Amino acid sequence: MAPVAVGTAAASIDGSIIWWRAVAAMIVALALQVATNYVNDYADGQRGTDDTRVGPARLVAGGQATTTQVKVAAAVSFAVAGLAGGALALAVGPELFVVGAASMIAGWAYTGGPRPYGYYGLGEVFVFVFFGLVATVGSTYVQTESITALSVLASVPMGLLAVALLVINNLRDIPTDSVTGKKTLAVRIGDRATRWMYAALMAVAAAFIVACAAIEPWAALGLVGLVPAIGPIRSVLDGAGGLELIATLAATGKVQMATGVMLALGLVLAGG
Repeated sequence: MAPVAVGTAAASIDGSIIWWRAVAAMIVALALQVATNYVNDYADGQRGTDDTRVGPARLVAGGQATTTQVKVAAAVSFAVAGLAGGALALAVGPELFVVGAASMIAGWAYTGGPRPYGYYGLGEVFVFVFFGLVATVGSTYVQTESITALSVLASVPMGLLAVALLVINNLRDIPTDSVTGKKTLAVRIGDRATRWMYAALMAVAAAFIVACAAIEPWAALGLVGLVPAIGPIRSVLDGAGGLELIATLAATGKVQMATGVMLALGLVLAGG
């Protein structure tokens, strides 16, 4: 929800908001996130990746649902995203059909299919692109039908904070992923480098909010949302692991939400 709010707020600077498009963009983003998690659940469950898990229980691996049931849930979620996205494409332009299709493929291919990119250390790249650049810039585009420099700059901290969530998740799972052959970026670069990567993501996110503020000074409010990041950064750099990182993951999500809300508020105020 955070990147959609920021992208919509960036569009408000150039004119009024078409609210049904903003709601549709929010539905697309949420449905794609849910669908991706369902695919991740059944795909990892089938491969046995989640048989020994530190994090919250999964549906398939935990025996709470069958693979077929979770596949159906994923398909329904993708369908919801497709319906909302299709309405936007009909109103804005056919290029959104291409973006929507690419987003769905990326959501499925993260852990689905014969060669899931999440198993080759590319998850962070795709999360940054689709839950940062595409979600934020796309939300501006459906309002203004143009790509603005401000929306691109604002998409970077949103993407980096989304990546930070995945980094914490993968840091927690290094021991089990290493055994099951899931070569995430965290497994590839190791525990120490992953921890410093997390801190760097937060720092670079702050730098890009400052860059946004150079265009629209009110955007500096986004830095207020990053203040709560101090706690999880300390926890990660102090060596928190296992179950401790579940709390850090939740805290990181709150940082993303707070930063998105404050950055969006700043951009709305900039638009007057």
